[in-house]
Amino acid sequence: MEINKELLDSLFEQAKENPRLRQNLDLRTSSADTSQRMLNALLPGTVVPIHRHEDTTESVICLCGKLDEVIYEEIVTYENAASDAMSMGMDSQNVVRKVEYREVQRIHLCPAEAKYGCQIPKGAWHTVEVIEPSVIFEAKDGAYKAQC
Repeated sequence: MEINKELLDSLFEQAKENPRLRQNLDLRTSSADTSQRMLNALLPGTVVPIHRHEDTTESVICLCGKLDEVIYEEIVTYENAASDAMSMGMDSQNVVRKVEYREVQRIHLCPAEAKYGCQIPKGAWHTVEVIEPSVIFEAKDGAYKAQC
């Protein structure tokens, strides 16, 4: 397989038809290959939930377009959901775990600006914000599994 303009244009066309506004192409050569290697065509407006890969770094190379990889830290707080119940003598074990994410780094990728790629550290919470139609190459260790 040759990775050329025609292939990228085809991925962009598929992404336009996809409600998620993105389309990936698996680059593994067999199902026995447990790595993750793919091209991912991303259009502005696609929503990639904040996620992390607990067991591997992620390498991202931007082949064309413009996007930001955004790294977050997780902020966990606990709130007592039953403060009124406590005053009525009820059990105070009703605690709610609240998770928020605070942006700590933004990595701008744009090959036209000589900003080609990045490594996202193992366990780092992250997402991508697409500025203009982009294709990235992504590589991670291990077989795909649903993320946190």
